[in-house]
Amino acid sequence: MPVDNRPTLSAPDDDPWLWLEEVEGARALDFVEQQNRLTLDRFGGAAFERDRDALAAIYDRPDNIPYVGRRGGYLHNLWKDAGHPRGLWRRTTMAEFRKPNPAWEIMLDIDELAASEGEDWLLSSISSLPGSSRTILSFSRGGSDAVTLREFDAETKSFVAGGFTLPEAKGGVDWLDPDNLLLSSAYGDGMVTSSGYARTVRLWRRGEHVDQAQVLLDTTPDHTGIHGGADDTGAKPRAWIIDQIDFFNYGIWLRDEAGTTTKLDLPTGIWMQAHGDWFAMKLRAAWSTEGRTYAADAVLGISLSAFLAGSRDFAILFEPGPRRALQGFFWTAGKLVLSILDELKPRFETCTPSATVWSRETLGGLPEIGVVDVWPLDRHSSESNGDLLANVQDPLTPPSLLLIERGVESPTVLKQAPKTFNADGLVVTQHEAISSDGERIPYVQTGPAGETGDAPVYMSAYGGFGLAVKPYYNSSLGKLWLERGGTTVQANLRGGGEFGTRWHDAGRFAGKQLSHDDFATVAADLVRRGVTTPKRIAAQGGSNGGILITNMLVRYPERFGALFCTIPLIDMRRYTKLLAGASWIAEYGDPDKPEEWDWLKTYSAYHNAKPGQPYPPILIATTRRDDRVHPGHARKMAAKLQAMGYEAWFYEPAAGGHGYGKDNKERAGFEVLGFQFLKDKIGWKDSEA
Repeated sequence: MPVDNRPTLSAPDDDPWLWLEEVEGARALDFVEQQNRLTLDRFGGAAFERDRDALAAIYDRPDNIPYVGRRGGYLHNLWKDAGHPRGLWRRTTMAEFRKPNPAWEIMLDIDELAASEGEDWLLSSISSLPGSSRTILSFSRGGSDAVTLREFDAETKSFVAGGFTLPEAKGGVDWLDPDNLLLSSAYGDGMVTSSGYARTVRLWRRGEHVDQAQVLLDTTPDHTGIHGGADDTGAKPRAWIIDQIDFFNYGIWLRDEAGTTTKLDLPTGIWMQAHGDWFAMKLRAAWSTEGRTYAADAVLGISLSAFLAGSRDFAILFEPGPRRALQGFFWTAGKLVLSILDELKPRFETCTPSATVWSRETLGGLPEIGVVDVWPLDRHSSESNGDLLANVQDPLTPPSLLLIERGVESPTVLKQAPKTFNADGLVVTQHEAISSDGERIPYVQTGPAGETGDAPVYMSAYGGFGLAVKPYYNSSLGKLWLERGGTTVQANLRGGGEFGTRWHDAGRFAGKQLSHDDFATVAADLVRRGVTTPKRIAAQGGSNGGILITNMLVRYPERFGALFCTIPLIDMRRYTKLLAGASWIAEYGDPDKPEEWDWLKTYSAYHNAKPGQPYPPILIATTRRDDRVHPGHARKMAAKLQAMGYEAWFYEPAAGGHGYGKDNKERAGFEVLGFQFLKDKIGWKDSEA
């Protein structure tokens, strides 16, 4: 009797598993319940519970760094631990925060709120108004992207009776003044794009029903979405409205105090940030204007008033190199801070504008190796005095939180994260593999010194959306893999942003196959170097990395011993029809266009999987509350593989959103289940088993 391997490349729309796309469908939930039971029965048990509890205890440690943002003179923090799994919103002063054990003022206990209201609440975000105690709190159910909005008074620590409230939808708000909000929400009839995001920016006045809110600007349904933000750094209040055409292109509108809206005459492929009478932008593609051509990935600066008057006399603030790329920038107290990777080493520069020239200097006192992240301490630019925060770490060194005070020469260590695993005898090394077309692919290896030829290796990567991956300190991998004698590898694939737009573009659209080749090349390089053997390589990837892992399954099965695929995107035929999928067409392509389906089908593992192949064991895990990447991707791939007789396991907790759990214990359980599976399937009996 032939094996049913539908859908196939020859009949991509003949899909017998569509019923698994019904997130809350009775038949689909029966499938999920049965699969969860089988997976937990096999990979749960005493060892799982021991490691889950050990990892959760690390996440719940009282001496973990409480990351903060300053609003109105207070440092605010959202804290989770075993006693407060959903979290405490709390605040303190800088003087108190500098102490080893600062005292905190509790603003809101989310666990108490969830219990009293019988809801699965998590606090998603806080939108505050400078100089006011009023805030808008965004609450998600189980970690979903969609949120419910409610006005809260930070002084009375209570919700405002008759205040602004909005039922669940994707999007949010920003304050124009105490009685007016900029609403960028998908809530309401006709207010949602095909990607599921806001189609309008509305002016929502206090006391007015949201359905009566004035539409300031709308976009077309085929655009990703539109959002607005207030800006009080200029001489007069203003607002910016950003029409996100697709994932990488934007139309930018300026709304002045009088309500006049002006579209800026700029290319769409830019990042742009304004402050006072200045703005800076990073180009995605080369751009010519007024007889000058600026290179892709360059950062340009100009006076906003001069630009609106017709000037195009831009200053060049950053010039890229083949392996030197901007990672981001922001304004603080009149200075532009540039975050740069130069041969994967962190660099930070500041630019200060004036009427004649932009002065430049290097942000000093920070390491030139490892991972360094820098961001403003203040949540509102108008309140900033220029103070910055920095996070410094590497795979074997836990994070340090530094304060970079304006006018102070050296950063101050505010907090030091605890060491959560024994790193004795471990080393971090950098390597490069040569991919299928000759490109050099960097990767970072952490583990015991020397090669044994049989190391249990945990590989990970992302390779998408121009996002650079960095070798952070990872407590779960450190405690449950490295400390027990394993080795970890993180690869920098094309499709990421490590080396700028050319690196990203090489790994998107049809080039996504090259990104996958890069990962397989790194796996082969570990064998070539004598680190390990293919059967001892375990690999994990999530979201966009789900495409990666399932392509390792169907294209390079001989290079891996086991695969862990999380919150994944997999079905490239239907992805644009599922939740936020349409917003990613600029990364992958449109399957409804035959010429683009021609490349998409080459890495749609859901269609390429066929019987009789040497596929390694795979665990596919998602969450039911993921309203970004539809859980149907994971469900359908597991069902098809199982129908063809492969060893494919599945796990889907009820909550977690586009992540691994709504609290520390759930997150730990999700991760540990993957570790237990991978270790079992690569034949690694670690010292704690």
